[in-house]
Amino acid sequence: MDITVNHWSQLAAFPLLTALTLVPLASMIAILLSKSSTVALRFGFAGASVTVLLSFYLLTVFDSATPGIHLAEHFNFAGLSYSVGVDGSNILFIPLTAILTLLALIYTLITRHVTDRLFIACLLGYETVLIGAFAALNVMQFWLWCVLELIPVALLTIHAGTGQNRRWVVVKLLQYWGSGLLMTLTGFLLLAFGLIDSEHALTFDWLTLKQNNAYLHDEVLIFVLLFFGFAIRMPLFPFHGWLPVLAEQGTVASAVIYLVGLKLGIYAVIRFILPMVPGVAEQWSGFVVILGLISIFYGALLALMQINIRRLLAFAVISQTGMLVIGAFCFNENGLEGSLLLSVAYGLATAGMLFSVGLVYERTRTAYLPRLGGLFDTNTTLAVLFLVSALSTMVMPGTPGFDAAHLLVEGIIEEDGWLLAIAILLGNVMSAAFLLWAFQRAFMANPKRAEQPYSCAHHPVWIERLIAAVICLLLIGTGFYTTPWLNFIDQDAVVIGEQFPIHGSQSNDNTKDGQHE
Repeated sequence: MDITVNHWSQLAAFPLLTALTLVPLASMIAILLSKSSTVALRFGFAGASVTVLLSFYLLTVFDSATPGIHLAEHFNFAGLSYSVGVDGSNILFIPLTAILTLLALIYTLITRHVTDRLFIACLLGYETVLIGAFAALNVMQFWLWCVLELIPVALLTIHAGTGQNRRWVVVKLLQYWGSGLLMTLTGFLLLAFGLIDSEHALTFDWLTLKQNNAYLHDEVLIFVLLFFGFAIRMPLFPFHGWLPVLAEQGTVASAVIYLVGLKLGIYAVIRFILPMVPGVAEQWSGFVVILGLISIFYGALLALMQINIRRLLAFAVISQTGMLVIGAFCFNENGLEGSLLLSVAYGLATAGMLFSVGLVYERTRTAYLPRLGGLFDTNTTLAVLFLVSALSTMVMPGTPGFDAAHLLVEGIIEEDGWLLAIAILLGNVMSAAFLLWAFQRAFMANPKRAEQPYSCAHHPVWIERLIAAVICLLLIGTGFYTTPWLNFIDQDAVVIGEQFPIHGSQSNDNTKDGQHE
């Protein structure tokens, strides 16, 4: 199936995707070269603000009515290929990354890192990596961005983490991510070298690989390597061991941006596995669904057992990942749309809960639920932020998660029937249980310790209210009006669903039958 490719000059006034990558990169370099923490902070806010504006411009020029790649940029230099573009699979992740980076910088104003140039530079560098990875249409380019992601994550954890075993956490992270990167590299190399027997030269271009995937050899091996490599990155059970310890030992500001990075694994499955080896994906879907179900209930059960609220949210992410993976492997329009939109909704909602937890930590210096309690009266803004974010994670009506989960469940019913859909809904009930339980213990229960002194001079209330207002407005606003966001991904979800050998042919047959009737 031919894919429509629209060059950036057809839609925008300048190479927009390259600009979105270069602006935070330039800000990071300026921060590192600056000698004043005040100047560094200004560079950080300038870069993050411009990136947010550019991401909004991206949404306005994107042609949602036409499926295919938009704002494409491609050139070769010294034997290296650079290729970027956006479609329904990645268009919403870029604004999400930009918004959360700016909010993370605002959050930094009330932490000890406000004068830390390396910390601020790492946040901007992380934003650069994520935008570059989401926009990449060259498999090796995507892989290199994922390798570079290790640098800001490791630096932020060691330099600004709150735990006592931060170096051990980084070593553990390198073990997991290193294994995943090695597997994905091998899978990408097999993809590229698989076309050598055809008339094509060696290439890592996503579009060329997708359009010529019929020439591939060792498709099962490619699927296994890529899927398990991305499963570590999501993370999916049983490859999740690095996430709870990183959430506990790391810093909240970096974890907020990192939440978008977690969705990079789901995006990679939809971008690099489903289009490349669709037949094998269909054959292995039963195995993937089993792993997804285990992740849902395992993550929820472990979350119920946590006394550290950061670890609780980490296991919540593992539980959410199971639902997203099952939706992606429904091989139909509803499942794919639901998985993509729910990824964005989960990213924003979990970021809201992390901001709330981080601001509570700045006041109480603890993330342990038994040491909290009674915070609702004195910290109403933080309580409301946590509750609204938790309700969105529980896919309650009026939040973006509701429509997304509705689509996902419809896709699951269409593909696997009611039994699996009921299991997914039971997992969501368990999600509601541990999130409301955490809210009750942190904000509503009787306090277990003397309240920490609170000084407005060090913890400006307006910053907390600004962060809460932005996230709550985004969640509620998109929740009551999800149509524009669905329009961004709808056309490309249809195209993806039509490319599968079994499900795509069934969809086409149904369409023809409907036309005859």
